[in-house]
Amino acid sequence: MFKSKFGLVLVLIIGMFALSANVFAQDVAREDTVIFDIDSSNIANPTNFNWLVPGTLRNHGAHQAMWEPLFILNYETGEIEPWLGLSFEPNETLDVWTLTLREGVKWSDGEDFNADDVVFTINMLLGDETATLAEAANMQQWVESVEKIDDLTVQFNLVEPNPRFQLDYFSVRIWGSVLIMPEHIWEGQDPFTFTFYDEEQGWPVGTGPYTLTSAETNRMVWDRDDDWWGAAAGFQELPEPLRLIWMITGTEENRAQLMSNGQLDSVMSLTLGAFEAIQARNSNVVAWYGDLPYAWADPCPRQLSFNTTVAPWDSANMRNAVNLIIDRQQIIDVAYEGTSTPSRSMFVQYGGMEPFIGAIEEAGMSLSPTADVAAGQAMIEAEGWALNGQGLYEKDGQVLTADIVVNNSSIEYTRTVDVIVEQLRNAGIDAVSRPVTGATHGDLVNNGEFELAYDWDSCGSVNEPWNSMNRYTSHFVVPVGERAPGSNNWVRWDTEGTAAYTEIVDEIGTLPLGDESIPGMVAEAYQYLYDEMPIIPLVQASKLVPFDTTYWTGWPTQENNYNHPATWWNSTHQIIHHLTKAGGE
Repeated sequence: MFKSKFGLVLVLIIGMFALSANVFAQDVAREDTVIFDIDSSNIANPTNFNWLVPGTLRNHGAHQAMWEPLFILNYETGEIEPWLGLSFEPNETLDVWTLTLREGVKWSDGEDFNADDVVFTINMLLGDETATLAEAANMQQWVESVEKIDDLTVQFNLVEPNPRFQLDYFSVRIWGSVLIMPEHIWEGQDPFTFTFYDEEQGWPVGTGPYTLTSAETNRMVWDRDDDWWGAAAGFQELPEPLRLIWMITGTEENRAQLMSNGQLDSVMSLTLGAFEAIQARNSNVVAWYGDLPYAWADPCPRQLSFNTTVAPWDSANMRNAVNLIIDRQQIIDVAYEGTSTPSRSMFVQYGGMEPFIGAIEEAGMSLSPTADVAAGQAMIEAEGWALNGQGLYEKDGQVLTADIVVNNSSIEYTRTVDVIVEQLRNAGIDAVSRPVTGATHGDLVNNGEFELAYDWDSCGSVNEPWNSMNRYTSHFVVPVGERAPGSNNWVRWDTEGTAAYTEIVDEIGTLPLGDESIPGMVAEAYQYLYDEMPIIPLVQASKLVPFDTTYWTGWPTQENNYNHPATWWNSTHQIIHHLTKAGGE
């Protein structure tokens, strides 16, 4: 045992020093560098900067430091704050939106960022006949045409009224937004194969204050562009960090070791035990809250999803049985160490969502935090299954299996699925966890090549219900083997209930935000989702996101809440501009 622990520590130490030497072998001092981790196993295709192609990573610094959004939703104030855009105003009927761009914005190669780039990017998405490019399905659902009014003004003509058009697609509502690409580089390129990388030509380019220095499978290095347009135009001062690094840190143990020794400034997520161990060694490490639960409430609740085309999970009764067997409180106790809460619906439990969650519960569609295994087993047995000598359900010589695909990049994900697997096996279902890389997970689920999957793909709504609900409408149903448009309805829920659900959700989508009829309509539509259970809401997602203040201060916390602390989002630009050298003014 002693040798095993000593060996692990030695490996971590050697790895830490090797990583440190690699990172700082160049001419930028540690105190001028901010180091972020990437919660992933590797950076697949590190020199592919085509964010439109499914599977391409963009949260390795690309959309945090290089590609700037038009607007940013401030979770703390509820306001949509201008960035590259100044305003985005609808007409009275909400079917024409006019975007006004900020003057003086330039790409890092010196070309102007203007209306031509916006029109070109949107038309590229509208022209995708496969609707598989990122955001193509969304733009095609809503945009009839887009036109340039002048260099700083763009008009979007919608198919039908949409009061959330700016919020949903251009405001970093969740993680990212529609990113505008430079027409002068992308014009004439094949959007399915263009990598937007050429070292000699200085590609990729963005409008952000950092440009790419190096791209590897385990780290991305970005250096400050002192000619950034924002400083010249008086929008923002140059950010203080000279260098930003996003790197693959591997295991939680390695992240903890690096942060304990001042070699990592930000971690995407840690377990409570690891965070407390870091704080014991490095008192400069802070989180969103100063005390328990420490964690920030992530807007993407976790869930279990079914491939509704695969027997026996094509049966709503079987899916409902699994819902009864799952013990949400046990997931929280074991996988989250008490730092989360059970989900009451598919929605994130922010204050702005309470009217809709409340309407669902008032209609009798509550989710129990604890299991009713006997009731779940009764539903399985009603479908003709019987327990065999091994304590597993069997029917016509076939054992009841549940192969659960899970992204292996986070201990949160794999721990949760391990708990679910144990719960299902104890109830008689031969469940197994199948950990895969994030890219593989995305391919399997979007192509319908799975039985069950752990995911967070009801993510979307933060202050209104339509966005999350729209993901499961019949608009996005495609055959198995064909990629789900925009990663929507990849559970392939396609019944008469889906059709009725879709009709109501479509109507919700045309109503102004805050319309008094919406909560009741949400409950009416949700009944179909609840009865047929293509997805099982599990728990609210908590992200314990630690920051080291040894070198940098100004990190977002509940007390310094200029916005939320998600450093893997397109809104990270705000965080970077708030960072100040420790001890500086």
